[in-house]
Amino acid sequence: MTTARELGLPTVVPAALDTDAVEIWEVGPRDGLQAEKTVLDVDTKVELIRRLAGAGARIIEAGSFVRADRVPQMADSAEVLTRVGDVDARTPVLVPNLRGYELARTAGADDIAVFLSVTESFSQQNLGASRASMEDAAAAVVARAVADGVRVRGYLSMVFGDPWEGAVDTAEVVRVASVMRDWGVEQLSLGDTIGVATPGQVRAVVRTLVAEGVPAGSLALHMHDTYGMAVANVYAGLEEGVRVFDAAAGGVGGCPFAKSATGNLATDDLVWMLEGLGIRTGIDLDALTETSIWLTRALGKTPASRVATALTR
Repeated sequence: MTTARELGLPTVVPAALDTDAVEIWEVGPRDGLQAEKTVLDVDTKVELIRRLAGAGARIIEAGSFVRADRVPQMADSAEVLTRVGDVDARTPVLVPNLRGYELARTAGADDIAVFLSVTESFSQQNLGASRASMEDAAAAVVARAVADGVRVRGYLSMVFGDPWEGAVDTAEVVRVASVMRDWGVEQLSLGDTIGVATPGQVRAVVRTLVAEGVPAGSLALHMHDTYGMAVANVYAGLEEGVRVFDAAAGGVGGCPFAKSATGNLATDDLVWMLEGLGIRTGIDLDALTETSIWLTRALGKTPASRVATALTR
């Protein structure tokens, strides 16, 4: 494998943006693996998290405390979380309800995420429950977490389009975001769950949220690359003041409950673009790419990352 360092790439031309650093939320071990057909064992998952931390990732989503019959890839999240307790990185986990929260806390979690769908159809298809009931469950989790001094992030799914309902009303995005902030959620990740967003749409949604009192500094973007727009959408978010971006090493994953959704934005591709803009991420691109290639081989597939593909060609 040729390294980016050996090639002297990417060429750095600083952008006219008011930041020189961003935060990457690595979702490969959770959102990535939960959508893959191959189920990795605990040792491999633990090694993945350790490799990512070694590459410089400082936030690595370690697992999900959801029903094993719906997401068997995450059935061993408690053991994974326990075994990476010494890793020099935040290791948040996803929890859907108080039962999941209690299991996560027993395993040592002090950093969690809750999730809601902006649309009713996806809530029924993905979560098996109405939006109203899911909001009640998430509110109970956040209340407990806040009382316990646990960090809480909120995921909003189907922000930019829904395969069953089509276009999504931005007013509904604002409503869900405002509800979560009222509960005490620190950060809101806007999910392009089926990868249909475009840069102009990202700008419009972020601007609307900011105009309605949701600070850009409390937002993150979670882009899928179904139509090849993920890095362009990140750039649009950068221009609007978003400084946190979700990505998965090698571009693994997608959404198993959404028609047509392909992989997550590859962390490799995101880091390449940001480094080229002169924006620091704290991640070593070559170490990350090596990890992405190792991971995709473990899954029996080729990397979706353009950077990993180019460097191994």
